[in-house]
Amino acid sequence: MARRSHRPATLGVGQLTLVEHALCPLDARRSAVSSLVHEATFRFSDKARRRQTGNVRVLCPLGLSPKDEFFLWGLLALTIADPECDGELHATRHYCLRRLGMIDAKVRRGGRQYSDFTAAIERLACVRYQCDNFYDPVRAEHRRVAFGFFSYSLPLDDDSSRAWRFAWDPIFFEFVRAAGGSLRFNLEIYRQLDVAGRRLYLFLTKLFFRQSVTSRLDLNEVAEQILGVASSVSLRDKKARLLRCVNQLSDLDVVERGDITRVGKGTFAMVFHRGSAFRRSATESAFESPLHESLLSIGFDVAGADRILRRFKHRLVREWVDITLAARERFGPHFFKRGAPAYLTDNLKHATAGCRTPPDWWSELRREEQRASAERAKGVHATSAGIDQLAPNAADAVNDVYGSIFAQFLAAGQPEDVARENARRFDAAREQLAKRKP
Repeated sequence: MARRSHRPATLGVGQLTLVEHALCPLDARRSAVSSLVHEATFRFSDKARRRQTGNVRVLCPLGLSPKDEFFLWGLLALTIADPECDGELHATRHYCLRRLGMIDAKVRRGGRQYSDFTAAIERLACVRYQCDNFYDPVRAEHRRVAFGFFSYSLPLDDDSSRAWRFAWDPIFFEFVRAAGGSLRFNLEIYRQLDVAGRRLYLFLTKLFFRQSVTSRLDLNEVAEQILGVASSVSLRDKKARLLRCVNQLSDLDVVERGDITRVGKGTFAMVFHRGSAFRRSATESAFESPLHESLLSIGFDVAGADRILRRFKHRLVREWVDITLAARERFGPHFFKRGAPAYLTDNLKHATAGCRTPPDWWSELRREEQRASAERAKGVHATSAGIDQLAPNAADAVNDVYGSIFAQFLAAGQPEDVARENARRFDAAREQLAKRKP
């Protein structure tokens, strides 16, 4: 991902703070989805080398799985690998999972991988990240920020060959693109590690990019803020977990060794030494556009698909490829007088010349989808038990909160029944958290 890397086996990441505080502050023992709201703090040094504290609040309406960060960084890598990247990724889920090494043509063909990927996308799309001391790499200063990761739009038919659309939050994507050149990581190494090992690997990769030996790191901070170990875990168990991660990384030559020293009563520090894995260069491979797969499904051969991608702007190809696939699914193959490839090529020629726009049926279809989503959001009413017995003002307030949450889930691309149930769950959890506060 970094510097528009075209390597399928090597991904780069942007500002690692996002993962450390949005996805990593989970107890590493858990394999289930995490809580709905998470708050954490982190320490950093300002320009005057004074130690400062930042506060993070992450809203996870659907929770988060420890494996979700893999899909987050993977999709970012696939997006930025495109030389014509515009902040969106249009690709089939088969393309995404194949490029991330999750499926192949022989052994793993989808199934569970498809369902895991879809579930991770739904969870990540609902995350909101807030920080009061976030380092902005574009402006080179710490700022107060709030953003999500991405929104998505998926075909309703699971058998559809149309691409999935991922639209990145512009503020988040700006940060990632600006900081992406400072870190790359090897996907093959990453996949061999457990959840805690992956987090430590990403963190050390960021440090080893600049130095071969890290400065002294507080053991408690590494365990809690990087690995995601709960603060209630004993110091002895934290040390044991860190040593297990160090052993994993040592076996893969990521670290030469990790030293633990006592600096005071109940206080320990760690120093990591860079391994030989960072001195080996990865093999570069040519960028494979997600549009290539869609062009093949339309009927182009490999050479024809390559010519289309060289001749026309990818943004234009992306739009007309989707129109062509939608026309085939909606009207059947007889819709094309000379075949789908000829239909697409002719439309691209005229659209490039500025004398053709998307067909009326396509524009109307999009408007209908937008109107349907808006009507569903407006027509939401609270379904909590006893709502009719509340005072009118209280009932209106509940309806407003529930409706707002439901509308956000709809905007994230969830089906209406799923969005309604998730809004009910999130609203109930929010009220329980409010009752616990003194």
